[in-house]
Amino acid sequence: MRINMNFIKLSGLLLLVTGLYAFSNHRNMQKKVNGINIEFVGDQNLYITQGAVNKLLIQNYGPLTNVPKEKLVLNTIEDVIEANEMVKSAEVYLTVSGELTSKIIQRQPIGRVEGETKFYLDDEGKHMPFSSSHSARVPIITGDITGKGLEDAYEILKFINTDEFLRKNVIGIHIESVENYQLKFRMEQFVVNLGNIEDLEVKFKKFKAFYSKADKDETLNEYAMVNLEFNNQVVCTKI
Repeated sequence: MRINMNFIKLSGLLLLVTGLYAFSNHRNMQKKVNGINIEFVGDQNLYITQGAVNKLLIQNYGPLTNVPKEKLVLNTIEDVIEANEMVKSAEVYLTVSGELTSKIIQRQPIGRVEGETKFYLDDEGKHMPFSSSHSARVPIITGDITGKGLEDAYEILKFINTDEFLRKNVIGIHIESVENYQLKFRMEQFVVNLGNIEDLEVKFKKFKAFYSKADKDETLNEYAMVNLEFNNQVVCTKI
């Protein structure tokens, strides 16, 4: 029977590589964590601090430095961090040098609800508690705070955040009633009556055209109310 030497050589090489990999992996897992690194991805306004994350890990696992790598369950550590109300997602991994790294994406508030219960509305439309570390500068939501009202306020805020002019200038949303929403602007004394949330793009396009002309004519201070709820027109009430 002919012996295929190439096959034998290839099999031996594969066994050698597999053995070296297993040995290397075993030695690597025996190594200990030599440090912890916590990174925040995106917005650096920290609603949860590095110290708070470290404390969270210590409360659940004790000091992690010098813990053998093989004893760590990274998915579980991610779950613990993501359980914090300020965290949207977390990725935890070990570097080649043995550093335990956590990359954290925070939840992002886009509105602040001032009702019987006070909280943020985040960029997914969910309730988010206030942070003791940072106060977000976002539009304040007041008035008749209901489930439907907040859903609509969230849609208004999403639209506002797509427009640079609105994002810089709208500082408040007042829920007069369901499907009747009013906006307050940073520099102007008038109230913008939006009505319901239908055709937001058309309504704000009309408003920006009005604002541009009134600003040019220097008449913005003459108005108490700017009404956008009527089709194809802006109805203004003077002071």
